[in-house]
Parts: sequence; structure tokens; C-alpha cells
Amino acid sequence: MEVGMIGLGRMGANMAIRLSRSNHNVYAYDRDPDTRSLLQSNSKSITVVDSLEDLAASLKPPRFVVVMVPSGNPTEATIAALSDVLAEGDVVIEGGNSNYKDSMRRGASLKHQGIKMIDAGISGGVWGLDQGYCLMVGGDTEAVSVAEPIFRSLAPTHDSGFAHVGQLGAGHFTKMIHNAIEYGLMQAYAEGFELMSAKDLFDLDLAQIAEVWRHGSVIRSWLLDLTAAALHEESDHI
Repeated sequence: MEVGMIGLGRMGANMAIRLSRSNHNVYAYDRDPDTRSLLQSNSKSITVVDSLEDLAASLKPPRFVVVMVPSGNPTEATIAALSDVLAEGDVVIEGGNSNYKDSMRRGASLKHQGIKMIDAGISGGVWGLDQGYCLMVGGDTEAVSVAEPIFRSLAPTHDSGFAHVGQLGAGHFTKMIHNAIEYGLMQAYAEGFELMSAKDLFDLDLAQIAEVWRHGSVIRSWLLDLTAAALHEESDHI
């Protein structure tokens, strides 16, 4: 299907490439000309356009547009500008880390024009290009169903990593809780390794401990995998 992608930072650009690899026709826009040129040079299968007007004109109705710009004013301004170039029946997928209440407000505003909005909490970072993304999606059931091929292509596999978690706002609310858990885990790991580092009596090998915890331990996780890799890299330079 045809997909518009707005915001070509590392997340947005990688998502555009992943969608293109799944045979979607991707039209991409970023307000920075250098960023547009970089994506065009990295992926010849993506059509990079020079304005939101060109993006809307390139897509056949009903249009599906993914917004991957920073939360707050950039997202607010982008969706406001999109409301001037999209039409009834089109779908906006808001993928930034927005406050879920803002997503609900924006969706209610777009609804007056017949434009549907989906809020998608997206996790996976720069690794998502090859490993896929975790997608927590909120919105109208019909809109989410029609947009589902986009989410299935971004997810790690066709059958995992994507869930329609509820009405509009539920996606970003769920991602907010996800981030709180993530930061809590990171803090716990950081404090634990700091305590071990400070215990001179045992001269503990932190990289060794992180590695053994990765296998069979109840605290194993992808975040611990990243911690172990960082500690191994650090020890290689000591």
C-alpha cells in the first residue's frame, strides 16, 4: 500500500526503509533538505518529496501518513499543517512520544474534517530497521484495521510485536508506562553495577557478571544485553 512518512530522523528514516523493503510505496518528507537528500541517497526505492503539499498530492486517497517528528510543538505544527492538505477519509498515524491527552485532543480536532487519527507508541530504536518495532496502537477499530498492513510490516514478525490496545490515546498511554518501566530497569541496573564497582574487597569483573546474568537469570533482558555489550567494550579498552 502507499504510505507517507513525515520526519526522517533515525527512527523515521529507518521505518520508511523497512516499509519499503516490505513492498509498500513510501513517500517521505522532512523539512530539512539535507535530511531528505540523505534518505534519497540511501534508498532509491523511496520517493522523497519537497513539501507536505507534494506528499499529499503523491498519495492516492484514502491517504495514510505516519508522523515521526519530536513530541510537543513539532508534532502540533505538523498535524495542523497536515489538516490543510488532507481530506475526509485520510488517516494520520502519530508515532512520536506524545502525551496521550494531546493525541486525543488532536484526533478530536481532525475528526471534524473527517480525518481519522491513530496514536502509535513505538519502541525499538535504531535496531528496529532490521529487528522490527514494538507497536502499541490506539484508535478507531476500522481505521486501525485498514492501516494494519503498515503495522505488520514494521513489527518484528507478521504475528508478533503489534497490538491494538484500545481507543485513541491508549497507544501513547501504554508507551508512557512502557518508558517508565524501561527507565526504572535502567536505573536499577545502573545502581546495581555501581554498588558492585564500589566494592573493592571483591574486585568484581562487571562484564563477566553481566554476561552470566544474561543466561538463565530472572533479571535477563535486552537492556541487560546492551549493558553487557557496553561493559565488554569498556573492558577491551582498559
